[in-house]
Amino acid sequence: MHYQEYGKENASFMLFLHGGGVSSWMWDKQIEYFTHYHCVVPDLPEQGRSINTNFSIKNSAEKLIKLIEEKAKGKKVIVIGFSLGAQITIQMLSIKSDLIDYAMINSPLVRPIQFAKKLIRPFVKLAFPLIKNKTFSKVQAKTLYINQDYFATYYQESCRMQLETLVKILEENMSFKIPNDFKQAKGNILITVGEKEKNIMKKSAIDLVKNNPNCQAVIIPNVGHGVPMAKPNIFNQMIEAWINEGIILEGKVIKC
Repeated sequence: MHYQEYGKENASFMLFLHGGGVSSWMWDKQIEYFTHYHCVVPDLPEQGRSINTNFSIKNSAEKLIKLIEEKAKGKKVIVIGFSLGAQITIQMLSIKSDLIDYAMINSPLVRPIQFAKKLIRPFVKLAFPLIKNKTFSKVQAKTLYINQDYFATYYQESCRMQLETLVKILEENMSFKIPNDFKQAKGNILITVGEKEKNIMKKSAIDLVKNNPNCQAVIIPNVGHGVPMAKPNIFNQMIEAWINEGIILEGKVIKC
């Protein structure tokens, strides 16, 4: 798995996990901000520059746990995951309950979509040629708050993605559910969801809070799926305030 390191090697360890359809570049604004942390930013298997590794949520979680154990070496461990990366973070917390001190889980889907397995492959095969259509890609990029500075990279990576990889990612994403051992996770966990996201995402946040007493969930106003790219300054300040002071700067806390 390809990854890059930034910041201060002797500082707290911060791992950023990107969503599906993008790669490590989505965290550029966070890397610029958290220069006082030891930041590690991987490309998940079969995405970005990790094209020679096989993707699954569980396999990715296991690889990343080994990476943390190799790199963090007793330091405070913070994991920030978005969408697909959020699901992997949940899996990591479930596999090794005491590894992560702080986990910020952004826009996680944990309610399986029952019909997805049957429909994903035929739908992707039908729509796959559109990936190389720039107009279609610009529409998709807009939903993720990818601006013009990053569109060329997003488009190039989209064109390189294999049909089987996209099918695999979507099947994993839409069939993911909360692992039984998630309730054992000991770290502090913050779930964030955009106010404009679908209700299934907000219900997923509630499910996670109900499954672990260390969870809090918050709805970020005036944004959809992509808070880290849509509001990077607010997002960065929110992470730091939560880690250092235990306060939530932005959004409405979800009451269960």
